[in-house]
Amino acid sequence: MEYRVHRKTGDRISVIGLGSSYIFETQETEAIRAMTYAHEQGVNYMDFATAGPQTFRYAGQAFASIRNEMFYQVHFGANYETGEYGWTTDLDTIKHQIDWQLKELRTDYIDYGFIHCLDTSADWKAYQANGVLDYLLEMKKNGTVRHIGLSSHTPALVREVLDSAGTSLLDQLMFSINPSYDCQYGEYARGSASERMELYRRCEAAGIGISVMKPFSGGQLLNEETSPFGKALTRYQCIQYALDKPGVLTVLPGVRNQEDVRDLLGFFDASAEERDYSVISALTPKDAAGVCVYCNHCQPCPAGLNIGLINKYYDLAVIGDTMAADHYEKLEKKASDCISCGHCDRRCPFHAAQSQRMKTIAAYFEK
Repeated sequence: MEYRVHRKTGDRISVIGLGSSYIFETQETEAIRAMTYAHEQGVNYMDFATAGPQTFRYAGQAFASIRNEMFYQVHFGANYETGEYGWTTDLDTIKHQIDWQLKELRTDYIDYGFIHCLDTSADWKAYQANGVLDYLLEMKKNGTVRHIGLSSHTPALVREVLDSAGTSLLDQLMFSINPSYDCQYGEYARGSASERMELYRRCEAAGIGISVMKPFSGGQLLNEETSPFGKALTRYQCIQYALDKPGVLTVLPGVRNQEDVRDLLGFFDASAEERDYSVISALTPKDAAGVCVYCNHCQPCPAGLNIGLINKYYDLAVIGDTMAADHYEKLEKKASDCISCGHCDRRCPFHAAQSQRMKTIAAYFEK
């Protein structure tokens, strides 16, 4: 397992976590076996925006004895009182649901308590007016919730929350990231490619971690007939794509059973070629063409530069991330070490003029 450390909370989080969309459909014994196996393999983060209430009971049984080794992402607004998933901003309903979820999970605390699934300004206003945000903040104050997050599919809404409440409110963002949505294809492909990348960078600069939902675009990317790229991508290509985005800490694919978990964890044994998602470059939107997406497809650099990382630190420094500038200064090879051989220019599937960009970056950090 690989881990990333949350800049705000210090939590060491597995880069692959558990999404819970489907596991409620699984027979209890198998569901618990899958969760237990995931933990044994190093998975330590689970989201609970599940489609069915059984998931909470399954997780409660699977993780009760090792609760302090798992991070739970629980949603203030997910409603299961009908026996199926529902969405609400009604305060009394949310209070009742959180009490019930804690009981089912056999825990007395929530690692990441989430403002659940806001996509419009009206949602955000209702969440505040109904007292739900105050309730969540109260839960954090008394220690029941340790950190606060937001789930959304809409960059404009996330930006509104960050602008109005400040970046200090949020520790975590759950956002839908995959090649389809970022290239403006699919139901949740909201915001332009540049707007979405700007959001990822802003989160990284503010130390807000991103947990990724819908990494396979609801399975559409895994099927040649439904993929907008004209061919199926693999799970490993989609996972690598998400992990390459700024701010991303963990990817949360939905699982049904132990075999699904085992298949996902094969990512760590996959070769660079198996993870390579450059096929998507054929459908890159105009506002993303020529932009570095940190995929490192240009590697190896003849001069030994980590081109993706240099680009990432530059992009973050430009928007005010002082830590990014410090990280850049600690690189063994910097943009000024570029020999302008053009190797990266020829290899970049997104047509970024990297050798010229190295000059720009070198001048920026040397001024």
